[in-house]
Amino acid sequence: MSSSSTSSPTDNSSHGSVALSSFAAINAVSGTNTSTSGSQKPFSLSERLNFEIYRYSSYSPNYLPENILVDTPNDQTSRWSAYTNIPPQFLTLKLRRPAIVKKIKFGKFEKSHVCNIKKFRVFGGLEDEHMVLLLEGGLKNDNIPEVFNLRCMTEDGSENLPVLYLKIVPLLSWGPSFNFSIWYIEIHGQDDPMYTCARMKNYNTLREIEIIKLCLKHFRQQGYMSAFGALQEQTNVKLEHPLISELHKYLVVQGDFEKAERFIAECIDEGLMDEYLYKQDYKHNWHMKHTESEVKPGTRGGHQLVVDAKKRLIYLYGGWDGYQDLSDLWVYKIEEDEWTLLCERSEQSGGPTPRSCHKMIFDPISENIFILGRYLDNLIRSSECIKSDFYLYDTRARNWMQICDDTSQVGGPQLVYDHQMCIDADKRTIYVFGGKILTPRSVNATGAIEPEYSGLFSYHIATNTWTQILVDCHHTSASQTDVMSIKSRITHCMVFHNKQRKLYIYGGQRGKEDLDEFLSYDVDTQAISVLNKEHPNQGTTAGNEAKFEPSSGYTLRATIDCERDEIYVFSSLSKIKDRRDIQHMDASNSFWVYSLRQRKWSRIYYCRHSSQDGNSISRANILGANKGDVLEPCPRYAHQLVYDELANNHYLFGGNPGICQQQQLRLDDFWILSLEKPKRDEILKHCRFLVRKMRYEEMARQDPVSAMQYLRHNIADVIDHDDAEQLNNFHKLASLLFKTHDGCLEQRDSSVATPALCRNTEELDGNADVPVKDLSDGSATENISLESNESLATSGISETASSPSSSSCTKRARTECNPEFMNKRAFLFNKLVQLMPPSMVQPERNLSDFVVM
Repeated sequence: MSSSSTSSPTDNSSHGSVALSSFAAINAVSGTNTSTSGSQKPFSLSERLNFEIYRYSSYSPNYLPENILVDTPNDQTSRWSAYTNIPPQFLTLKLRRPAIVKKIKFGKFEKSHVCNIKKFRVFGGLEDEHMVLLLEGGLKNDNIPEVFNLRCMTEDGSENLPVLYLKIVPLLSWGPSFNFSIWYIEIHGQDDPMYTCARMKNYNTLREIEIIKLCLKHFRQQGYMSAFGALQEQTNVKLEHPLISELHKYLVVQGDFEKAERFIAECIDEGLMDEYLYKQDYKHNWHMKHTESEVKPGTRGGHQLVVDAKKRLIYLYGGWDGYQDLSDLWVYKIEEDEWTLLCERSEQSGGPTPRSCHKMIFDPISENIFILGRYLDNLIRSSECIKSDFYLYDTRARNWMQICDDTSQVGGPQLVYDHQMCIDADKRTIYVFGGKILTPRSVNATGAIEPEYSGLFSYHIATNTWTQILVDCHHTSASQTDVMSIKSRITHCMVFHNKQRKLYIYGGQRGKEDLDEFLSYDVDTQAISVLNKEHPNQGTTAGNEAKFEPSSGYTLRATIDCERDEIYVFSSLSKIKDRRDIQHMDASNSFWVYSLRQRKWSRIYYCRHSSQDGNSISRANILGANKGDVLEPCPRYAHQLVYDELANNHYLFGGNPGICQQQQLRLDDFWILSLEKPKRDEILKHCRFLVRKMRYEEMARQDPVSAMQYLRHNIADVIDHDDAEQLNNFHKLASLLFKTHDGCLEQRDSSVATPALCRNTEELDGNADVPVKDLSDGSATENISLESNESLATSGISETASSPSSSSCTKRARTECNPEFMNKRAFLFNKLVQLMPPSMVQPERNLSDFVVM
């Protein structure tokens, strides 16, 4: 194989795109060009791997697959181009020998190109017909080569994943009607047999153990207990943790439901289901605060809130009330539920002048509040008044101090608005990123002036010094090789993780462009990573929702919980065609959580609001949407959201409801949002219900009188009688007592089998559902295998399918128990073990999944 030699990139990220160097990474984000350095650090246990073109889907004349072996970015013909853009198109590469592949590099043309692949997948494996997904991502449409980390570990992360074949599957090009093109591919990893031999051996051992476990699972569930015992004894491979085997014995084999219940309760007390509970979505609850204060802040938007979590205080400053900027400073005492006015006009006490669109942060060490930036109307933007003044408020001494008259004169930012500020309390450093720079009004200006955006600055509190870290990509110095740049923006979110020591930046706007990048910036190494690599719907608000990310725009508010490694984003009014009239837009609220551990978004709730006017908002006392008992704020922008990390509560105040007919209308409502994960007692109650329901169904067949008493006393104890749906389904269970039984249950109505414990959840059997989250994504409606770990509803296993006449496995069951009940118990067991740690339970897959007839 012939290909050009390049330096190895540094490993700055465990996912997404990896920067070729700190400088290249930053310019890759900004869109500026750079050349790779020859002094880059080599891979750890990694080198460039040789490969050949093994297979391909198609190619256009002269655009051969072999062209990707040579990196000539100035030659437009030096690329593979598929003959069509209709999937599936692919390139399969074969390595010289099995390797642990860690990274893949995509070279590009010297200019942006419509044939660049905007979205792609990379698969890998030891056989070309059996590969697993290693990467899903996309390329930016620029000329900067991009390097991606490939998954090089098994699913459980226990062993390296050897690869001989790599399959690159383009899914979308930047020009939707253009064919896919790849200019250059480079692969890095390790294929030295001295390194890979032991890993291949370990990998094959893991595969063999998994195969044996699949056989053990199949034998047990089909009733081949002699084969099960013999295989387990000969291989010394255990199907599951001994605790799980105990549960199987009590529940499935013996049908001792009381012991099964006690055993499950002990498992929950020991925390064995905590991992499952952690992965579940939050339940949310909005609560409007009607404070007892005689005085409280009035209506406003563009104000700022900060929290002193230790002293249980929230500070509010300034904003625009629809007619004028404000300079009042308030404090809200959380424990006393009381507002206090600290300064009515701060400028009279040496503080800042009235302002809005400023930013404010609280320093928990000094207990000082820092304020920077403001918005000024174009008519009053003279050279004298657009100075970037910088203030602090000492909350202990209760006085103001001007730190600096103009930060731009001491190395800091110019006067900006709609920027973001975060504090690194440990290193006594404030970070300021983005915002639009205010420039003096030019009386002779005849046309629109291109807006200027501010870069990333740091302010060291102890030494009172400013440093510019990154300039905006359009700054005059951005083209210099020793200057680091970034694509700046306004109305974005930025939070600081004090343990990871990273800034996280999401969304924002630049001109008419909506940015939906999710970036992380390491403040110590200056490395930038893109957490969401693909942007197939950039520029649209609906596109992000479809990708299951918050919609970009000017209404996002973000907070962070560094202990939970979670970022919270509240999205309200969505910008559509530059109109802010709530009657002409998609008025909705949504709340999102990004888990830094799982690297994924979860939408906690979404609520669409009907159009409303100022009178309707006033009549509702700013109560917003009211669907039954569901109460939440009305959609808005220019509001503020802060997070109390001690109580795990969010506080929202004020904003602009965006009503075109009443442009001066601002809000003064004050809300608390509480988020709560399902608790141990909830999952215990649910498990008890499932076990007792199973016991009741067996009793109803054998002793209807006892079953009726059991239903009234035992099952009634584990349902919520205030929930109309649960109560209704509970009553339907009684119908089982009046069914005619002729030795089979084909005629049983599964729709009355189980009461719903929680709305909008996955069903277990008929209408039985899981109160925390669906346990399975399966939807194979014709799979009737007993082996399935999925719920009966999602696997298509009805009670008819599990009857003796329709399930061959029951004919083979070696038990004195009714085979039908044995099957039902096995289904219940499969469902319950999904709540346990994956390392303790049987494989999720089934042996029958690999049999294709």
